[in-house]
Amino acid sequence: MEILSDIWVNWFEGEENSYNVCEFYEWRKHDFIELLDQVPLVKVEKPFLDYIENDLLDLPEELLKDIRNKSVICKNNQREVIEYCFIATDGERCIAADTLGYAVPVRKSRLIPRQENIILDKVGKMSAEHYHLPEGLRTKEYHMLSLSPDLMLGLTRKERQMKQLLFMALDQLHSTGSVEELRYWHTEWYPTKYKESREMSAEDAFCDLVEGMKHGWSERHADICERMIRGQSYFEKLWELEHVPKVQ
Repeated sequence: MEILSDIWVNWFEGEENSYNVCEFYEWRKHDFIELLDQVPLVKVEKPFLDYIENDLLDLPEELLKDIRNKSVICKNNQREVIEYCFIATDGERCIAADTLGYAVPVRKSRLIPRQENIILDKVGKMSAEHYHLPEGLRTKEYHMLSLSPDLMLGLTRKERQMKQLLFMALDQLHSTGSVEELRYWHTEWYPTKYKESREMSAEDAFCDLVEGMKHGWSERHADICERMIRGQSYFEKLWELEHVPKVQ
Protein backbone atom coordinates (compact mmCIF):
# COMPACT_ATOMS: atom_id res chain seq x y z
CA MET A 1 0.00 0.00 0.00
CA GLU A 2 1.14 3.53 -0.81
CA ILE A 3 -0.23 6.95 0.07
CA LEU A 4 -0.97 9.29 -2.85
CA SER A 5 -1.30 13.07 -2.68
CA ASP A 6 -3.54 15.60 -4.48
CA ILE A 7 -5.97 13.28 -6.26
CA TRP A 8 -9.01 14.66 -8.10
CA VAL A 9 -12.16 12.56 -7.79
CA ASN A 10 -15.65 12.89 -9.22
CA TRP A 11 -18.02 10.99 -6.93
CA PHE A 12 -20.90 8.97 -8.38
CA GLU A 13 -23.06 7.81 -5.51
CA GLY A 14 -25.00 4.56 -5.22
CA GLU A 15 -23.89 3.17 -8.59
CA GLU A 16 -23.72 -0.61 -8.91
CA ASN A 17 -22.66 -0.68 -12.58
CA SER A 18 -19.22 0.45 -13.71
CA TYR A 19 -20.60 2.17 -16.83
CA ASN A 20 -22.27 4.76 -14.57
CA VAL A 21 -18.96 5.71 -12.94
CA CYS A 22 -17.99 8.04 -15.76
CA GLU A 23 -14.54 8.39 -17.25
CA PHE A 24 -12.79 11.77 -17.05
CA TYR A 25 -13.82 12.85 -20.56
CA GLU A 26 -17.49 12.58 -19.52
CA TRP A 27 -17.18 14.66 -16.33
CA ARG A 28 -19.43 17.74 -16.12
CA LYS A 29 -19.01 21.05 -14.34
CA HIS A 30 -21.90 20.38 -11.95
CA ASP A 31 -20.57 16.94 -10.90
CA PHE A 32 -19.39 16.33 -7.32
CA ILE A 33 -15.65 16.88 -7.86
CA GLU A 34 -13.24 17.00 -4.91
CA LEU A 35 -9.48 17.14 -4.32
CA LEU A 36 -8.20 14.55 -1.87
CA ASP A 37 -5.10 15.70 0.00
CA GLN A 38 -4.05 12.10 0.53
CA VAL A 39 -5.53 8.67 -0.12
CA PRO A 40 -4.17 5.10 0.11
CA LEU A 41 -3.51 3.08 -3.04
CA VAL A 42 -4.17 -0.66 -2.88
CA LYS A 43 -3.23 -3.17 -5.55
CA VAL A 44 -5.84 -5.94 -5.79
CA GLU A 45 -6.62 -8.89 -8.04
CA LYS A 46 -8.90 -8.43 -11.06
CA PRO A 47 -11.97 -10.25 -9.61
CA PHE A 48 -11.82 -8.04 -6.54
CA LEU A 49 -11.67 -4.85 -8.64
CA ASP A 50 -14.69 -6.12 -10.60
CA TYR A 51 -16.45 -6.63 -7.25
CA ILE A 52 -15.83 -3.01 -6.24
CA GLU A 53 -16.80 -1.58 -9.63
CA ASN A 54 -19.96 -3.58 -10.27
CA ASP A 55 -21.63 -4.08 -6.91
CA LEU A 56 -22.71 -2.34 -3.73
CA LEU A 57 -21.74 -5.11 -1.33
CA ASP A 58 -19.70 -5.14 1.87
CA LEU A 59 -15.95 -4.80 1.59
CA PRO A 60 -13.77 -7.25 3.54
CA GLU A 61 -12.92 -6.25 7.09
CA GLU A 62 -9.22 -6.69 6.31
CA LEU A 63 -9.39 -4.00 3.62
CA LEU A 64 -11.38 -1.63 5.82
CA LYS A 65 -8.82 -2.11 8.60
CA ASP A 66 -5.92 -1.44 6.19
CA ILE A 67 -7.33 1.84 4.85
CA ARG A 68 -9.06 3.21 7.96
CA ASN A 69 -8.40 6.92 8.56
CA LYS A 70 -5.63 7.08 5.96
CA SER A 71 -7.43 9.55 3.66
CA VAL A 72 -7.54 13.30 4.22
CA ILE A 73 -9.42 16.14 2.54
CA CYS A 74 -9.04 19.87 3.19
CA LYS A 75 -12.32 21.78 3.63
CA ASN A 76 -12.55 25.42 4.70
CA ASN A 77 -8.85 25.35 5.57
CA GLN A 78 -9.47 22.40 7.89
CA ARG A 79 -8.01 18.93 7.34
CA GLU A 80 -10.69 16.26 7.68
CA VAL A 81 -9.99 12.55 7.94
CA ILE A 82 -12.12 10.26 5.76
CA GLU A 83 -12.70 6.96 7.54
CA TYR A 84 -12.82 4.49 4.63
CA CYS A 85 -11.61 5.92 1.33
CA PHE A 86 -9.08 4.38 -1.06
CA ILE A 87 -7.95 3.84 -4.66
CA ALA A 88 -7.87 0.27 -5.96
CA THR A 89 -6.05 -0.93 -9.08
CA ASP A 90 -5.39 -4.29 -10.69
CA GLY A 91 -2.52 -2.88 -12.72
CA GLU A 92 -4.76 -2.08 -15.70
CA ARG A 93 -7.69 -0.12 -14.26
CA CYS A 94 -8.15 2.24 -11.33
CA ILE A 95 -11.14 3.22 -9.23
CA ALA A 96 -11.50 5.39 -6.13
CA ALA A 97 -14.12 4.49 -3.53
CA ASP A 98 -15.50 5.99 -0.33
CA THR A 99 -17.86 4.10 1.99
CA LEU A 100 -19.14 7.22 3.82
CA GLY A 101 -18.37 5.37 7.03
CA TYR A 102 -20.17 2.16 6.08
CA ALA A 103 -18.74 -1.11 4.75
CA VAL A 104 -20.11 -0.61 1.21
CA PRO A 105 -18.36 1.44 -1.54
CA VAL A 106 -21.17 3.99 -1.68
CA ARG A 107 -19.27 6.55 -3.76
CA LYS A 108 -17.01 5.69 -6.68
CA SER A 109 -14.85 7.73 -9.04
CA ARG A 110 -12.53 7.38 -12.01
CA LEU A 111 -9.31 9.36 -12.04
CA ILE A 112 -7.94 12.00 -14.36
CA PRO A 113 -5.65 10.44 -17.03
CA ARG A 114 -2.40 11.97 -15.77
CA GLN A 115 -2.90 10.61 -12.26
CA GLU A 116 -4.10 7.24 -13.54
CA ASN A 117 -0.95 6.89 -15.68
CA ILE A 118 1.26 7.69 -12.68
CA ILE A 119 -0.52 5.03 -10.63
CA LEU A 120 -0.26 2.40 -13.36
CA ASP A 121 3.48 3.08 -13.67
CA LYS A 122 3.92 2.87 -9.90
CA VAL A 123 1.82 -0.25 -9.34
CA GLY A 124 4.14 -2.53 -11.31
CA LYS A 125 6.46 -2.58 -8.29
CA MET A 126 3.65 -3.34 -5.83
CA SER A 127 2.35 -6.73 -4.73
CA ALA A 128 -1.37 -7.44 -4.94
CA GLU A 129 -3.22 -7.75 -1.64
CA HIS A 130 -5.28 -10.96 -1.35
CA TYR A 131 -8.65 -9.89 -0.03
CA HIS A 132 -11.25 -12.64 0.11
CA LEU A 133 -14.56 -12.22 -1.67
CA PRO A 134 -17.70 -13.33 0.23
CA GLU A 135 -18.40 -17.06 0.03
CA GLY A 136 -21.30 -18.10 -2.16
CA LEU A 137 -21.07 -14.91 -4.24
CA ARG A 138 -23.47 -15.26 -7.15
CA THR A 139 -22.97 -14.10 -10.71
CA LYS A 140 -24.52 -10.67 -11.01
CA GLU A 141 -27.94 -10.60 -12.61
CA TYR A 142 -29.06 -7.68 -14.76
CA HIS A 143 -32.64 -6.52 -15.22
CA MET A 144 -34.83 -3.64 -16.43
CA LEU A 145 -33.51 -1.18 -13.85
CA SER A 146 -29.91 -2.40 -14.05
CA LEU A 147 -29.13 -3.02 -17.71
CA SER A 148 -26.33 -5.29 -18.86
CA PRO A 149 -23.10 -3.49 -19.84
CA ASP A 150 -23.45 -5.10 -23.29
CA LEU A 151 -26.53 -2.93 -23.87
CA MET A 152 -24.61 0.25 -22.99
CA LEU A 153 -21.54 -0.29 -25.17
CA GLY A 154 -20.71 2.67 -27.40
CA LEU A 155 -23.22 5.04 -25.79
CA THR A 156 -22.37 8.48 -24.42
CA ARG A 157 -23.13 9.45 -20.83
CA LYS A 158 -26.28 11.27 -21.93
CA GLU A 159 -27.44 8.31 -24.02
CA ARG A 160 -26.88 5.89 -21.14
CA GLN A 161 -28.88 8.10 -18.79
CA MET A 162 -31.68 8.42 -21.32
CA LYS A 163 -31.74 4.69 -21.95
CA GLN A 164 -32.04 4.01 -18.23
CA LEU A 165 -34.88 6.52 -18.05
CA LEU A 166 -36.67 4.83 -20.96
CA PHE A 167 -36.44 1.45 -19.26
CA MET A 168 -37.63 2.92 -15.96
CA ALA A 169 -40.68 4.22 -17.83
CA LEU A 170 -41.16 0.81 -19.49
CA ASP A 171 -40.94 -0.93 -16.14
CA GLN A 172 -43.58 1.39 -14.69
CA LEU A 173 -45.79 0.87 -17.75
CA HIS A 174 -45.49 -2.87 -17.23
CA SER A 175 -46.53 -2.52 -13.57
CA THR A 176 -49.36 -0.01 -13.88
CA GLY A 177 -50.31 0.28 -17.55
CA SER A 178 -53.39 -1.27 -19.11
CA VAL A 179 -53.32 -3.63 -22.07
CA GLU A 180 -54.55 -0.76 -24.26
CA GLU A 181 -51.63 1.43 -23.18
CA LEU A 182 -49.13 -1.30 -23.91
CA ARG A 183 -50.71 -1.95 -27.30
CA TYR A 184 -50.61 1.79 -28.05
CA TRP A 185 -46.88 2.08 -27.33
CA HIS A 186 -46.22 -1.13 -29.25
CA THR A 187 -47.91 0.46 -32.28
CA GLU A 188 -45.84 3.62 -31.80
CA TRP A 189 -42.60 1.61 -31.85
CA TYR A 190 -43.73 -0.79 -34.59
CA PRO A 191 -46.00 1.37 -36.82
CA THR A 192 -46.12 -1.28 -39.56
CA LYS A 193 -47.48 -3.89 -37.11
CA TYR A 194 -50.73 -2.14 -36.22
CA LYS A 195 -52.92 -5.22 -36.70
CA GLU A 196 -50.60 -7.49 -34.67
CA SER A 197 -50.38 -4.86 -31.92
CA ARG A 198 -54.15 -4.70 -31.52
CA GLU A 199 -54.33 -8.45 -30.91
CA MET A 200 -51.39 -8.76 -28.47
CA SER A 201 -51.66 -9.55 -24.79
CA ALA A 202 -50.18 -7.00 -22.39
CA GLU A 203 -47.22 -9.29 -21.62
CA ASP A 204 -46.45 -10.01 -25.27
CA ALA A 205 -46.59 -6.31 -26.16
CA PHE A 206 -44.28 -5.45 -23.26
CA CYS A 207 -41.74 -8.18 -24.08
CA ASP A 208 -41.71 -7.14 -27.74
CA LEU A 209 -41.10 -3.51 -26.75
CA VAL A 210 -38.19 -4.46 -24.51
CA GLU A 211 -36.66 -6.64 -27.21
CA GLY A 212 -36.99 -3.89 -29.83
CA MET A 213 -35.66 -1.08 -27.63
CA LYS A 214 -32.82 -2.77 -25.76
CA HIS A 215 -30.12 -2.43 -28.43
CA GLY A 216 -28.35 0.87 -29.10
CA TRP A 217 -29.80 4.37 -28.88
CA SER A 218 -31.36 6.52 -31.59
CA GLU A 219 -33.64 9.48 -32.21
CA ARG A 220 -36.54 7.01 -32.21
CA HIS A 221 -35.61 5.92 -28.69
CA ALA A 222 -35.35 9.54 -27.53
CA ASP A 223 -38.65 10.52 -29.13
CA ILE A 224 -40.68 7.69 -27.62
CA CYS A 225 -38.99 8.18 -24.23
CA GLU A 226 -39.91 11.87 -24.15
CA ARG A 227 -43.53 11.09 -25.02
CA MET A 228 -43.81 8.12 -22.66
CA ILE A 229 -42.74 10.13 -19.59
CA ARG A 230 -44.94 13.15 -20.34
CA GLY A 231 -46.94 14.22 -17.29
CA GLN A 232 -44.75 12.24 -14.84
CA SER A 233 -42.90 14.89 -12.87
CA TYR A 234 -40.07 12.70 -11.55
CA PHE A 235 -39.24 11.28 -14.97
CA GLU A 236 -39.59 14.71 -16.58
CA LYS A 237 -37.07 16.13 -14.09
CA LEU A 238 -34.57 13.39 -15.00
CA TRP A 239 -35.13 14.20 -18.68
CA GLU A 240 -34.55 17.92 -18.09
CA LEU A 241 -31.29 17.24 -16.23
CA GLU A 242 -29.90 15.63 -19.39
CA HIS A 243 -31.14 18.41 -21.66
CA VAL A 244 -29.78 21.48 -19.89
CA PRO A 245 -28.29 23.81 -22.55
CA LYS A 246 -24.48 23.73 -22.52
CA VAL A 247 -22.72 26.92 -21.44
CA GLN A 248 -20.38 28.10 -24.17
